[in-house]
Amino acid sequence: MNRRPDILGEFTADHRAVEDLLARIEAGRAAGAPPGPLVEQLTDLLLVHCAAEEEHLFPVVQHDVPDGGAVVFRCIHDHLAIGQYLVDLQALPPDDPALGLLLGGLTDLLRRHLATEEEQLYAAARKALPAAARNALAERLRADRAEIAEAGP
Repeated sequence: MNRRPDILGEFTADHRAVEDLLARIEAGRAAGAPPGPLVEQLTDLLLVHCAAEEEHLFPVVQHDVPDGGAVVFRCIHDHLAIGQYLVDLQALPPDDPALGLLLGGLTDLLRRHLATEEEQLYAAARKALPAAARNALAERLRADRAEIAEAGP
């Protein structure tokens, strides 16, 4: 049987992709490569991921998970900070000395944020939401992502 991941599995897979891009950016910078294309990939992934969490998961967690509102609030705060880092990074030329500082700050924030989501938000959602509900949310997420992919850039 081909079992597809529930919404938490989908978002956890996004987290692994973020971690992979961060590692590739760090390795490239250590080798002297400009991070531009990888930062663009990271930006695209993060914007889609954060928007999907806010649309598909946060409302359910806020409504159905005890203290879900507080956890969602912290995650939204992080999403706003992540977005600001991304805007700031996009505005810098590749040789700007501030690039390393911004990437370092973003990396630290992302690692903390991903851990918080997985250890608190996703754990609480897994406990409070039945598997059928998590699977239904995943199907809606996949349908939305397919529609976006079909629409193209």
